[in-house]
Amino acid sequence: MANILLAYFSVDGQTRKICETLRAELAERGQHADVVPLADGIADLVRYDVLVIGASIRYGRHDAAVLEFIRANRVLLQSKPSGFFSVNLVARKADRNTPETNPYVKKVLARMSWKPRLVGVFAGRLDYGLYDLVDRNIIRLIMWLTGGPTDLRARVEYTDWNEVRRYAGMIAAMVRDR
Repeated sequence: MANILLAYFSVDGQTRKICETLRAELAERGQHADVVPLADGIADLVRYDVLVIGASIRYGRHDAAVLEFIRANRVLLQSKPSGFFSVNLVARKADRNTPETNPYVKKVLARMSWKPRLVGVFAGRLDYGLYDLVDRNIIRLIMWLTGGPTDLRARVEYTDWNEVRRYAGMIAAMVRDR
């Protein structure tokens, strides 16, 4: 059995929720995975056989801590089966929900010197009740500009959980093929 790391950066908790679902799906396939927030620091990365990083978008970019973690661990990430996935609200649109069509994934992959073997993108969750006044108004403006919900009572989970399960299967396949 391989040791799989599901490291994540999440602003509102949806990326963590996706990692927990991946862990459960991998367990059903007989694999063990640890879910660890990047903010906590990750000791002994070498002990993991497969490394997967999930990161959310806020205001059009991934957090600098994600890119710094990748930069600092690029050699190890490149030497093992690895994956990356992004969680963002743009992916709620059918023409923006693949690594090839999602502007944030394309942008971050172009900036990284690491080339993950597996790349994914998942739509996130919109919940105005979670945001402070500034975030709520900025996100509402973005939603208005992009044709999304602007009602401040809106709570919409756009994540396609079947796609998350499919991604878990691709991680499991990466484990088998290593």
